[in-house]
Amino acid sequence: MTMAELRACIFIDQLQPQTLAYIATWMRGTLPRRNMAAQVIEIAPGLDVEALTDVALKGADVDAGLLVVERQFGTLQFHSRSTAEVHAATQAVLDALGASPADVAPPTILASRIVTRVDPQHAFLINRNKLGSMILGGDSLYLLECQSASYAILACNEAEKAANIKVIDYRMIGANGRLYLAGDEAEVRNARDAAESALAMAGNAL
Repeated sequence: MTMAELRACIFIDQLQPQTLAYIATWMRGTLPRRNMAAQVIEIAPGLDVEALTDVALKGADVDAGLLVVERQFGTLQFHSRSTAEVHAATQAVLDALGASPADVAPPTILASRIVTRVDPQHAFLINRNKLGSMILGGDSLYLLECQSASYAILACNEAEKAANIKVIDYRMIGANGRLYLAGDEAEVRNARDAAESALAMAGNAL
């Protein structure tokens, strides 16, 4: 287990409704409920996440919502109404890895853009590939690309706390994470500030 690289170790104190509803569209495990605490762990090589899932589920009273093994990385999400149980499961995983959160590289923002008053044709193209809400012509759009990919869910959750926006899409599996948020321009700017502040704080906490 000590050979695995810990790419992300993300604690979410309260899952927000849209962030939760989006991930529920493709989550194959136990669905969390609003305001539950959750943890996301991403490692490489991906297959090692299977053994870590076993450690987490035996180490505390948590439910697994997401387990993905892809080409390079493995991602595990678990949750509970008890913050203490989430922390206990996380510590069990870290102990198994012989790692600490300080071993994680801080999140990196690869791209950050706001597109104001999206053209209806552009909105149509975005909506063809989304799982969340609809973006409409005239909405403003916030786009974020980050690394490691898992940080997209943290950015989305904290943006939703801070602003009245629509979650259009976020991708938290793979090499890079991506986030699409839409709404009134002022709210979208507030969402951007909250998302990027959350990533900065996550990096400083490592």
